[in-house]
Amino acid sequence: MDQQAGKTIPDAVSTRALRAKISEAYASQSRSAEEERWILDNLPLVRHIAGKIGSYLSANIEMEDLISAGTVGLVQAARAYDPSRDAEFRTYAYIRVRGSIIDELRGRSFVPSAVHKQIKEIRQAYQKLTSAEGQPPDDDELAREVGLSQEQLYKTLQEARKQQFLSIHGLSEDQSIMGFLSPVDKSPSPDVQAERKEMLERMAHAIGEMPERDRLLLLLYYERDLTMKEIAEVLNVTESRVSQLHAGALFRLSMKLG
Repeated sequence: MDQQAGKTIPDAVSTRALRAKISEAYASQSRSAEEERWILDNLPLVRHIAGKIGSYLSANIEMEDLISAGTVGLVQAARAYDPSRDAEFRTYAYIRVRGSIIDELRGRSFVPSAVHKQIKEIRQAYQKLTSAEGQPPDDDELAREVGLSQEQLYKTLQEARKQQFLSIHGLSEDQSIMGFLSPVDKSPSPDVQAERKEMLERMAHAIGEMPERDRLLLLLYYERDLTMKEIAEVLNVTESRVSQLHAGALFRLSMKLG
């Protein structure tokens, strides 16, 4: 009996160990298959995010570089994702993909110093005309004040948009003009919470005072997460025109927020 028991116990241990290894291998294989599905299902998200960031910068940067960096972020997100702790995978991946693309951009310079000077002159002209007339100038008045054509004005405002994007994400040393677009701190202090709440209230008030076209553009781009191309279809204008209008709307909003 003891001899039989002596044979049975090791056999039982071996069986349990084997089952554990099989279970582990199955779980690993299952996880790999799930990670692959997450990656494949969200590859269009990478292109979407790269396109939105690229539309901000419009610089000498290859979209493939942004997409490649974003894909690396997506793979890392799939490997690190914990369904029991994190939000749904698409939300989690969005943050990781965007972060990877921004990391790819660090150290690059997009806004020439001459453009910085011109942006400063446009801001000063805007403030001067607003004080003199009691209301913000339209694009034509502002262009005339700084001695530019409207096309040149829009081009400079698009450069200003790059400066704002770089400031927000710490890619330049300029103070953030559009800080409200920066990521939310998951565990902010009471002071930070109060400051952010005040900024959001100011922003909501400022947007409410903007022309309807500006309000619609900001809603479609930031709230509905549409691309420039998609907004162009909604507004029945060209994509380049949407880029100009978007840059102008951001400039006016930044001036309202001071």
